[in-house]
Amino acid sequence: MHEFLVSAVAFIVLIGFMVVVHELGHFIVAKLCGVRVEAFSFGFGPRLFGFKHGETDYKVCLLPLGGFVKMTGESAEQNLEAPGSQAQVLPDDPGAFTSHPRWQRMLIGLAGPTSNFVLAMALMVFYFGWINEVQSVEVKSTTVEWVTPGSAAAQAGILPGDVIQRFDSVGNPDWDAIYVHSRLNANQPVPMTVERNGNTLALTLHIPPSAKNDDFDPGDEGLLPQYQFGPIAVSEVQPDMPAEHAGLRPGDAIAAVDGHAFHTTNTLLAYMQTGQGKPIQLTVLRHGEMLYMTAHPAKLDTEWKLGFAPVPPSYRNLPLPLNQAVSKSVDFCRDNSTLIVEVLKRLFTHRVSISQLQGPVGMARMAGDAAEMKGWQPKFGLAAMISLNLGIVNLLPFPILDGGMILFLLIESLLRHDINVLVKERIYQAAFMVLMAFMVFIIFSDVTKLPMFTHIKP
Repeated sequence: MHEFLVSAVAFIVLIGFMVVVHELGHFIVAKLCGVRVEAFSFGFGPRLFGFKHGETDYKVCLLPLGGFVKMTGESAEQNLEAPGSQAQVLPDDPGAFTSHPRWQRMLIGLAGPTSNFVLAMALMVFYFGWINEVQSVEVKSTTVEWVTPGSAAAQAGILPGDVIQRFDSVGNPDWDAIYVHSRLNANQPVPMTVERNGNTLALTLHIPPSAKNDDFDPGDEGLLPQYQFGPIAVSEVQPDMPAEHAGLRPGDAIAAVDGHAFHTTNTLLAYMQTGQGKPIQLTVLRHGEMLYMTAHPAKLDTEWKLGFAPVPPSYRNLPLPLNQAVSKSVDFCRDNSTLIVEVLKRLFTHRVSISQLQGPVGMARMAGDAAEMKGWQPKFGLAAMISLNLGIVNLLPFPILDGGMILFLLIESLLRHDINVLVKERIYQAAFMVLMAFMVFIIFSDVTKLPMFTHIKP
């Protein structure tokens, strides 16, 4: 229940903010062009509350999954009202959307997505310029700490210590890029280049089908990343657990496991799962002295564990000068926008399944996870990514989206006359039905990915 409430609140706040900014872009440009705005709404459906100021009704509606700005004459339904009806738009009404030049109407359509791009840029400039959380000691290269025996990574010929120089189409990738491109290539081979002992090797990694799942991480394909330097520092030892029985104490540092230098508990856990409870030899540093211990992992919560808590990585704020913050933000927005376009391209070429897309439920889970994570990077990063998604998706040339409206206006400009309003209305109605069916499918797919359902799948 706690997770559900956090996800719901975080989603409504985040999406509400994005929608308000998007619609505010339409609103401001419409006002500047002299178009009459009848309603500024957050949400769809029945009106819950709001107020009217001037000619505009500012309201909150029942379904918080979007919003809209209603302009006089924008809907074909208004233009088809029976003569004499108060809702009918007069042909010479200077405040009507259709009374304005097409270039102004295109600007109004572009204003919403543009506002989302500006918001994403502003969020990341603020983050990099005023916060910018970095690990106190950070591994800059994409170095493989461990390869699970028998895994896809092992079959590809990847070895511990390899530095990944190219993965799929990405040069010098970080682990986030490897995660994303692994998910984009589920059940497909991915070319990659690694540096090993000064030599460059070309390898091919076959991504497992599990990359389609929301809980996938590079460890599922056998890649355990090196995120930090130094041994695994022990913060707490649980009583009557294998770690305590082996002689491990708070303040100790695990320098090696069976002779392998591991730096994170993720790698240690993966190593123990492979051993299936086999005793392991720990090389431990204690007050400058080297100690050797034998530990017998126990199966706890379906995993083999030792029963100790590590010292978490330390972070520090390193705000960047404004020019560097802007540069990093441009890189963030460019890389994520390119990724979104790549996902859409692979979707239309059937290289990515529609079921891998995130709908409202999936985004709510992501928002909830980000809200509970320590630090500001997950929160700012997710907000910026969703804002970019909203901007790019709305530019798609599909009727009832901003891009569809712009496409109609471009076609009318080439034809030098307006498309019949009845034809437009039928196209919009059909597009709405398609979009609703698509949303139902995405929401159903989101729901089936919830833990309560994934646990009962055969």
